[in-house]
Amino acid sequence: MRVMAIDYGDRRIGIAVSDALRTICGEAFTMQERDMQRAAKRIGEEVRARGVDTLVLGMPKNMNGTEGPRAELTRQFAALLEAETGLTPVLWDERRSSVEAHAILHANGKRMKDHRKTVDAVAASLMLEGYLG
Repeated sequence: MRVMAIDYGDRRIGIAVSDALRTICGEAFTMQERDMQRAAKRIGEEVRARGVDTLVLGMPKNMNGTEGPRAELTRQFAALLEAETGLTPVLWDERRSSVEAHAILHANGKRMKDHRKTVDAVAASLMLEGYLG
């Protein structure tokens, strides 16, 4: 079975899925969806298609460790994912994941303008690697 990490955002959702042995990131992609319920449904389809048995959902926290308004939306999304998949998402501290993702893309020669296309998938893969580690 596989692990799926999700970097939930208002416009884009980064998704990373482990290999079958749960050791590395097997694939990462970005899903465009603004509606929370449709997003949960689409992720549910991906979970079933890929044989995922563990969900890791990025929990946005402030740098001091407190939770802001974005965390409440993430908890709502976690509830929708659980209803759709039957899996209780592990809430993963995602502080600095987007910053690190931008740094990785920049270091690999990607122009800042092009980061939007892949930064969420890279952030999800970083969360996945952290969880698997």
